[in-house]
Amino acid sequence: MSEHERRAENGAAETTGSATRPDPDRAPSRFRLDISYDGTEFQGWARQPGFRTVQGVLEESLGKVLREPVQLTVAGRTDAGVHAEGQVAHFDTAAEVDAGKLVHRMAKFLPKDVRITGIRTAPAEFDARFSAVRRHYVYRLTTAPYGADPLTARSVVACRPVDLEAMRTASHALLGLHDFAAFCRRREGATTVRELQRYDWVREGDRLNAYVSADAFCWSMVRSLVGAVLAVGEGRRTPEWVAGLLAERSRSSSVTVAPAHGLSLVAVDYPADSELAARNAQTREVRAVFDLPRLRRGGAGPY
Repeated sequence: MSEHERRAENGAAETTGSATRPDPDRAPSRFRLDISYDGTEFQGWARQPGFRTVQGVLEESLGKVLREPVQLTVAGRTDAGVHAEGQVAHFDTAAEVDAGKLVHRMAKFLPKDVRITGIRTAPAEFDARFSAVRRHYVYRLTTAPYGADPLTARSVVACRPVDLEAMRTASHALLGLHDFAAFCRRREGATTVRELQRYDWVREGDRLNAYVSADAFCWSMVRSLVGAVLAVGEGRRTPEWVAGLLAERSRSSSVTVAPAHGLSLVAVDYPADSELAARNAQTREVRAVFDLPRLRRGGAGPY
């Protein structure tokens, strides 16, 4: 039995009052989780048989504490190696949960590379995925001649000196509502149209951070955006080349996907509680039937 499994078993055996046994006559309550993890040793967020994933570890641990199966719904299904500082998920349970005690108890036996940083009750209309209006990522680079510092090497990517102004020109051309097919790995039935709301590059000494925000992102989109603009900064491509990628309707083989470990999901924005139901309906509608001309006239934004 691994250290994590022993700690989980011990934690489940404790009776600290963080949760009671589920009551079949009790109406389920919804809880929001705020989550942080180092994605290095995970094969992404989503549960996969035979692989260590963030969802799998969290659901197993929560299930033992709450004494019932737990199914998490998440804001952003991060890829293998990608980190999170502000991931959000929700679950429903008929157990009576003391949120403060549960945060402390989970910290005792979760593995060191994942933490639940906050738990609170949420309205029934709250959906970590469909209620989200904006997701924020940061991609961290260093141009230091010695590469990434050993203490940050798991979350910072070393690169050559770059032309920052050229990169800013290229990234700003991508802002707005576009079909980002050239930057996405297509999934069956999923749209590649997104509204890119922020794409800024900020230098602090040898450190160079890309701040990227959108209503949602398709598979590998953020790392592809970074890889394309980084090629401009290194002089291998022009800003005009990046802008021209928006005209393509399929994944571009000329776009390099930046390494996963430089990327972190830092925050997810949600509307006021009174607007949750409307947001859920809007997002689900757009995912079911996507109409680009309607979006350009001011309709619902894509997931």
